[in-house]
Amino acid sequence: MSEPTPAAPEPTPYSAPAGGTPSKSPVLSIVSLVLGIISFLGGWIVLIPVIGSILHLFLPAGAVITGFLGKSKEPQAAKGLWLTGIILGFVGLAIAIVSLILWIAALGSADWSQLDSYQFEMEP
Repeated sequence: MSEPTPAAPEPTPYSAPAGGTPSKSPVLSIVSLVLGIISFLGGWIVLIPVIGSILHLFLPAGAVITGFLGKSKEPQAAKGLWLTGIILGFVGLAIAIVSLILWIAALGSADWSQLDSYQFEMEP
């Protein structure tokens, strides 16, 4: 004789879903992807002498940092999210560093002596 199996408890409106705990969304990986895309598309800011190149260092650095954090802390995240953020972040960093070097070289080789000899002539 087998014993009767107990009936499953009725779910209440306040009970957890039957599938277990819901998985966390990959916030760091998504942030990395968004920062990488913005830094790649916003690369035109490096056309502003020196300051634009310095400002452009922050977004790609954030993409790289959050991409590596997403890789280590969010194993359930899709690999494409954090990997694309890291790649675009490194591309953005390369663009910013190259443009900073080019702006410094261009401004360093400019002939600044013309500024001192320029005189305004006042008509009487």
